[in-house]
Order: sequence, then C-alpha cells, then structure tokens
Amino acid sequence: MSLLGRDLALDLGGASTRIYIRGKGIVLDEPSVIMRDLRTGKVIGYGAEAAAGTGGETCWPVSGGLPVDGELARRMIRHFIRKVHWHPFSRPRMVMALPDDSTPIERKVLRDVAYEAEARGIIMIPHALAAALGAGLAVKECAGHMVLDIGRDSTRIAVLSGEAVVAATTVPGGGHAMDRAIVRLVESEYGLLIDEIEAESAKRAAGTEWKPLDRQVTVRGRDPDTGRERSVPLPVQGIYEATRQPVEAIVRAAVETVERCPAELTADLGERGAVLVGGGALLRGLGRRLRAALCMPVRRSERPLESLALGLGRCVEDLGLTAKLRRR
Repeated sequence: MSLLGRDLALDLGGASTRIYIRGKGIVLDEPSVIMRDLRTGKVIGYGAEAAAGTGGETCWPVSGGLPVDGELARRMIRHFIRKVHWHPFSRPRMVMALPDDSTPIERKVLRDVAYEAEARGIIMIPHALAAALGAGLAVKECAGHMVLDIGRDSTRIAVLSGEAVVAATTVPGGGHAMDRAIVRLVESEYGLLIDEIEAESAKRAAGTEWKPLDRQVTVRGRDPDTGRERSVPLPVQGIYEATRQPVEAIVRAAVETVERCPAELTADLGERGAVLVGGGALLRGLGRRLRAALCMPVRRSERPLESLALGLGRCVEDLGLTAKLRRR
C-alpha cells in the first residue's frame, strides 16, 4: 500500500462512524463516541472501546453528520483512519457526505476537521444522493425518488430526480429521541433506570414487523432504590406507543416535503415510493405509519445501517460518478 493511503469513504454519523476503503469495502464500523477521564479530561478511549468502557465521561462529538466539537471530532477521525491504515503517516483522500441543508460555515468546519485529521484531499457528496446510491436507487433516472435517513440526532428527508435534490427537510431528533422515549417508558412502568445503549438494543430487538402484537423483548436496568440490576419483559406494543411522538414528527415532515414537489414528481413517488435508511429505519411500525400517511409504497433498505457508507463507497470506486455528482 502507498504511504499516502488508499482512497476511502468516511460516513461520519452521530451514532456510528464507518470507513469504506477502495477495493476492500467497509473495514470499520464503530460508535462515534469518545471517553474522557473524569478528573483530567484526557481522552482514554475511542469508538467501541469508549462505548464499552466505564469510569469516564462519554462524549459524542458529531451530530447530524457535522462536528459539534471540532477538536474531539478531529482526534476521533484521525484515530479511526490510523486504525485502518497501518502507517502512521498515511494521508488518504476522503469522500464524505455533505448534509443537504448545511451552511457555508458548517461545510468549512467539516472540511477543516477532515484535513486536520490528516486527509490529503476531501470530496463532498450531497448526503441524500449518497444515501440513495447506497440504498440501490437509480438516481440517474429523471423519475422521482424519496429517501428518509433516520439518524441518531436528526432525520433527513429528500426527494431526488435526475441526480439532483428537488426538496429536502431535516427533522431534529431521530433515533436518539426514540431511545429517550424508551428510557422514560421503562422508568415509569418498571421503576428501572436504563441507558440509551440498552434502549437502542430493545428498539432493534423489537424488529420492524407490525405483527405479532404480543411479542416482548427483555431489558436490563438498575433499580435506583436498591442499586441492583434486574431484567424485565418489555412489550413490543409498548415500545411502539412510547415512540409515537417522534415518529409523528417524521411523518409530518415527510408529508410536507412531498407537498413541495411538482405534480409530476408526486405521481412518480406514488408508484416508486420511499426508502428508509439509518438506524431508525429498524423501528417497528414506522414503515406502516409512513405508508398510510404518504399513500405510497415504503420499504426499508436491505442494509439500512450501512446505506450511506455504501453510497459513499460507490463514489470512491467510481471517480467519474463522483465528479458528476459534485457538479450538481
């Protein structure tokens, strides 16, 4: 391998960071989290190590695909790049997703953080187009496509046509809001304290199917009175009801986005429908609720958690496609 490093795609998500290396595919998938020592503030862990560790303060330096703490985001990115490139001085070119509604200042911050993390070149691809590519949509067609990316901190909704974003909306709150709703449910119904990692596990264990209604998942939490841990069965129907409010916010935004589209694109969407990507796409009942509100087919991507990374990876593998999308 060249000391400069292979070209790679960096999916910098609020929940997870994924790296796709040209010719190899996705080689890293770790939480976008850092752990710092409570006393000194020194960083003592990154990614999976930080998520599994104890005795420190956990920090999430990325939100909505953008750095919220530039210094910590830079250190985390550099750590991950060095983890996949054996040489400490490798400086790869990176393809990254650019949020559709980002401001010029936010774009500059994102670019600066990547360069400071030792990238030798940055290529920015519109987020919605990258997600659509990863979901297998034929973005070159002039017909309309709709993509909903439900991330940790926000939900990004976009309608595409002919490799261009026609309408886009960002809803604050995504999988994180759903996890918080599950945390509150367990505390109010069972008197147990669970963290958001346990809530996320419960959400995924519930699955995406609407039936059967009487299924249960097991959650493990701490009793605040005794300090002991214990497990309780949590009805899947309860998870669905608890997450109704953040789901309804996503549904309303999706309907409003479609209403802003030209009539011909709306007709296309009625036939082609929408595709769900991101961790929130795994929430039970979401697709069913969207189908009813939008009056169109709604499906989940085959690999919803990895769709954005795979779309960026396609750009890494095909530089001609990358150049074309950047001109849009």
